[in-house]
Amino acid sequence: MHLKEIALFNSLNSNNIKKLENISTIVKLNPGDILFYEGDLPEYLHIVLSGIIKLYKTNAKGQQIFLYQFTPVSLIGELANFDNFPFPATSEAVMKSEVLKVNYKMLSENILKDSNFSMEIIKSISKKAKILQNVIHQEMILTTEAKIAKLLVEHGELFSQLKNSQIAALINTTPETLSRTITKFKKSNFISIDKEHRLKILEIDSLKSLYQ
Repeated sequence: MHLKEIALFNSLNSNNIKKLENISTIVKLNPGDILFYEGDLPEYLHIVLSGIIKLYKTNAKGQQIFLYQFTPVSLIGELANFDNFPFPATSEAVMKSEVLKVNYKMLSENILKDSNFSMEIIKSISKKAKILQNVIHQEMILTTEAKIAKLLVEHGELFSQLKNSQIAALINTTPETLSRTITKFKKSNFISIDKEHRLKILEIDSLKSLYQ
């Protein structure tokens, strides 16, 4: 992917694109690979180019608490960069992924002065505020059944890309609970699953009614 194809960099002129190329690298991650740990210092701005990266915190018992998943093309952890504080959560590849890492110090010295680019960053920060609201709503209000319904509606493609254990981890539940709920939705004719295990939503309004 050429950097100019990334919406965040659309406004940059050719000179700034060249500067950006010189301070950027693309890293390839396998499932389970860590992009950054909670507490790491934010040396790079991270942008998901392909795959899925999940963000989670770890409680005192060592259990993962899922926060959000990032798909292409999105920034991860940029607030830590801008305020210069350690990453508040850990990011891990859910599937094979590619992430663009941009040297943040050099970015801020050479490119952040571009007003259009700065506006794109502000838009991303605003989006993160909405994500935080969504996380709070999901973890404090929604039942497990509602979480699964929401995931089906908003990210149904994951059910053909990931294992049940991986999907369950994304919503802080067990594979057994996920399986039981999927079976329940199938019996209610909310979804169908064919012989190749491909899932199709039949009653999207019924699923939405569980979490809206």
